[in-house]
Amino acid sequence: MNPANTITWADFERVDLRVGTILEAREFPEARKPAYQLLIDLGPEIGTKRSSAQITKHYTLENLVGRQVLCVVNFPVKQIGPFRSEVLVTGAADAEGHIVLAALAGPVPNGSRLV
Repeated sequence: MNPANTITWADFERVDLRVGTILEAREFPEARKPAYQLLIDLGPEIGTKRSSAQITKHYTLENLVGRQVLCVVNFPVKQIGPFRSEVLVTGAADAEGHIVLAALAGPVPNGSRLV
């Protein structure tokens, strides 16, 4: 690891990562790359938020609903065509570059913060 890329604990704490449950998943035909539109319940403090996610290779609309995801909730809103993406759903690329969602080992309350 390059020491120049090291962040402080205070830097990490500025990233607000929260758990939410996907309530709805829809096709997003206007997106330049294949993507879904997601509606995510992030608990009573944050509420429901929308996100666009390029996760079509590993997930169907049906198997996304009810899944818990880890989201960055303090990024600015991003306009993607006609859609306003309010949170970033996290994941990592597989060997072929397709996104696999970050997952928790077990269920936790919506809105729980990654610590």
